[in-house]
Amino acid sequence: MPEARPKLARPVLSRMLAGGLALAGAVAAQAAPPATGIYTCIDDKGHRLTADRPIAACAAKEQQLLNRDGSLRAVIPPTLTAEERTEQEARERAAAEARAAQADAVRRDRNLMARYPNEAAHAKAREAALDTVRIAMKATEIRLRELAFDRKPLVDEAEFYLGRALPPKLKSALDANDASVEAQRSSAANQESELGRINKIYDAELDRLRRLWNGAPPGSLGPLPAPHVPASRPPASAPRR
Repeated sequence: MPEARPKLARPVLSRMLAGGLALAGAVAAQAAPPATGIYTCIDDKGHRLTADRPIAACAAKEQQLLNRDGSLRAVIPPTLTAEERTEQEARERAAAEARAAQADAVRRDRNLMARYPNEAAHAKAREAALDTVRIAMKATEIRLRELAFDRKPLVDEAEFYLGRALPPKLKSALDANDASVEAQRSSAANQESELGRINKIYDAELDRLRRLWNGAPPGSLGPLPAPHVPASRPPASAPRR
């Protein structure tokens, strides 16, 4: 005789049947196509058109997507031409660049206030920047005095050759001295311009900081103006012999 199969308890059998029905329902739900809405628009002649899919005659117009009960689900914007898409992308790029620039301006202002919490800190930084140039200017002054000292015996010696050609060695020494003096004078002019440039930068920063310290929102003051320092006049060349 064949072996008798054990009978399942009624509660276990009920749970198995319920689970199978639930699984079948889930599969059926996934396989079913999503419910479509109702598309409606007004065409160029003023007629209202309705369809169960986007309406080709209204591709260049706004369309409404309605639920089955007539309530509004979404608004479908017009389909853009290639030119319109290009213009829209350009506007979006410009807007993104403006947002990035604004965020950068906010960050710069916050960094400026963090670096200079008060006017004393800003004044100290200005003096430190100016001192660097002042040291260079002092060195230039010393070098010019040295060159003037070196030139005196050369000029005294050249007095013996009035109306005659200078010996090559003496002429070369005078020319080298002239060139060094001209280079130092050019450096002095550039250093003077650098002092003005630094002061203009710190003046603009201080004006901005005062407004920020007084409550102006970071990023609301526009870009810092670029310092403009008039070009220095070229130094006059020392007279050549």
